[in-house]
Amino acid sequence: MSFINDDFMLRTETAKKLYNDFAKDMPIIDYHCHLVPKMIAENKKFKNAYELFLGGDHYKWRQIRTNGVDEELITGDGDDYAKFEEFAKTMPYLIGNPLYHWTHLELKRFFGIDEILSEKTCKSIWDKVNECLAKDEFRPQELIRRSNVKVVCTTDDPADTLEYHQALKGFSTKILPTFRPDKAVEIGKETFLPYIESVGIKTYPALLKWLSERIDFFHENGCRISDHALEYVPYAVGDAEAVFNKKLAGQELSLNEINIFKTSVLKHCAKEYVRLGWAMQLHIGALRNNNTKMYNKLGPDTGYDSINDLCIAEDLGKFMDCLEIDNCLPKTILYTLNPKDNYVLGTMLGCFQNGPVKGKIQFGSGWWFNDQRDGMVEQMKALANLGMLSRFVGMLTDSRSFVSYTRHEYFRRIFCNLIGEWVENGEYPADWEKLEEIVKGVCYNNAEQYFGF
Repeated sequence: MSFINDDFMLRTETAKKLYNDFAKDMPIIDYHCHLVPKMIAENKKFKNAYELFLGGDHYKWRQIRTNGVDEELITGDGDDYAKFEEFAKTMPYLIGNPLYHWTHLELKRFFGIDEILSEKTCKSIWDKVNECLAKDEFRPQELIRRSNVKVVCTTDDPADTLEYHQALKGFSTKILPTFRPDKAVEIGKETFLPYIESVGIKTYPALLKWLSERIDFFHENGCRISDHALEYVPYAVGDAEAVFNKKLAGQELSLNEINIFKTSVLKHCAKEYVRLGWAMQLHIGALRNNNTKMYNKLGPDTGYDSINDLCIAEDLGKFMDCLEIDNCLPKTILYTLNPKDNYVLGTMLGCFQNGPVKGKIQFGSGWWFNDQRDGMVEQMKALANLGMLSRFVGMLTDSRSFVSYTRHEYFRRIFCNLIGEWVENGEYPADWEKLEEIVKGVCYNNAEQYFGF
């Protein structure tokens, strides 16, 4: 029997029915990813299996490093086959790691390959994948179509021209931008001044005006979501303009001053999101670029980030409260990278829910280090225990890979297995009409209604 078989991750008959009858064929809304719009617009032809599977995937790079491989054969100038071979050699040791499942789902669903990737099978799999990649149906646009994806939301800087999104307006899948203004918010980072200078901003009012104009521009190009990557959600009250001027004068800022500025800018953006009916995503808790030596060599997003360990509850509550008081709390999705905060977010949601939006404040899917079986199950259990799992907007890829859509299948199998266990344990009735509504909602329908694509 194939490793990736029809019953993969489905332990009960109820789970199998839920998956096969209700979840399996639902379309995908990938409302947060890091795909490169240019690659989609130009319908890039992948050179080989290394470029497709490993070209920008720091999840895989981390594990190959752990297996004792030199960086030359991971991200360096080494031969592409040699690098893929090191990945293949690493694969059998990834027992319990989601990469083992993801990789074999990708090989089977996109390439029809049932072989287990290892040193022994590396050459045959390399050849089969490369033979497929030579065909037009394995370019990005066709991979997206074949995955039944209705909407893709990329992650884009406010200064982006969105020219590639515009070029894709005739494509059958909506390729929409997401507004990610981190470089204009993070005044305490070394990237702030060069960024502000690059967009020609000289005053704090000009910054706010520019952000509003860019939000309108993004909206005209189909954007309906923002995204903010935050180590923590700030809350401080004070004179943000004075902080901005102090930074431009080259003076050091205190943590409180940084938080004053960040709170003010985020609140300004939130008001604009409410005006346009957008959803706001807050990704909380990453400790980035821990390895200075490798950051200097490879740059950010190369596998040297980890989970931060902060007390996030009080300031998050104050920030959301200040938005609510001023009627500028948008639809919001809260993600935590630290699973210790699952119950922090799960209880915070209920403090700010109000109609007419169902599930206005969302607990985002298991993110990054948590988008594995245990992480996803714990996130869903926390949401079910404390809120309403049935209104959850479901899974996203958060990926740079065009074959990562099998992560939606992975999630759906895990979700259906969880629901199936509850039903078979007698914790929820076998009400198939309501179960169908819940499963289809979490897989697709809730996201479609929530975002309004």
